[in-house]
Amino acid sequence: MRILSGIQPSGALHIGNYFGMMKPAIDLQSQGECYYFIADYHSMTSLSDAAERRRNSWDVALDFLACGLDPQKSVFFRQSDLPEVTELTWIIGTLTPMGLLERAHSYKDKLAKGVAANFGLFAYPVLMAADILIYDSNLVPVGKDQKQHVEMTRDIAIKFNQTYGETFVIPEPAIREEVATVPGLDGQKMSKSYGNTVELFGEEKAMRKRIMSIVMDSRTPQEPKPDAEKNVAVQLLKLVAPSDVAVDYENRLRSGGLGYGELKKALFEHYWNHFAAARARRAELVANRDYVDQVLREGAERARAVASKVLARARTACGLGA
Repeated sequence: MRILSGIQPSGALHIGNYFGMMKPAIDLQSQGECYYFIADYHSMTSLSDAAERRRNSWDVALDFLACGLDPQKSVFFRQSDLPEVTELTWIIGTLTPMGLLERAHSYKDKLAKGVAANFGLFAYPVLMAADILIYDSNLVPVGKDQKQHVEMTRDIAIKFNQTYGETFVIPEPAIREEVATVPGLDGQKMSKSYGNTVELFGEEKAMRKRIMSIVMDSRTPQEPKPDAEKNVAVQLLKLVAPSDVAVDYENRLRSGGLGYGELKKALFEHYWNHFAAARARRAELVANRDYVDQVLREGAERARAVASKVLARARTACGLGA
């Protein structure tokens, strides 16, 4: 079974990225052949600063390796190191209906938020489909908000196979419902675009300040909170603290007697401790850039061994080349 997933280098990674994508991906390393990439082509729909893109891509590599991605178990690479994926994007794009792309939730959401429409934003699902199909991927771990993109990939692959003959593997999405959407500090989905994130490797003082700034309701510490499970700090605590600790804080909040300040302090301490080993590992990687570059270079070579064959298969099927 071949598993594929990617993450955009669009800014500092946060714990929503970690629990929603990174940790599930790392956990899957022992269950199949994993291909994980830094989606720098995709970042071009939202980021136009070249230096920032390079810096962000480097940070994503550091973060993923620090959190436990094993280059001996996984193929880890930069998306743009394999331009074959852009050729496949064109090939499958010629069979992708406009209506399918117009129905994409992510495209409609961005337009509704005032993001200027462009070809890259509109064709995003086609590039994502090429990312998945070019590695003969069987399983694609995604959050609920990305499930539609895998379904669109399936539609595109099926149409290509029907038109030109069996060429692509039809992938399946894999969603971990319990952490598919991580709440941000304001209760919305944690996202850089909302400014409600807790960075994965943020500076201690800044992260403490952010967590302590979570806005709570006006109920006093003594008042029972029967809706304690909806509290943002409780939801985040369940991700970074041992389960018995998180349950204890939830029960204390529900019964009354637990102040919001104490709850937020506990959330920070457990968050900080949860990623302590990864922070130490990241510091080691920062001092060894040659190793990180080697991991990405070798990952791209391994990925190309598969991508080149799939692309050749697609070109032959649709009559390109000699």
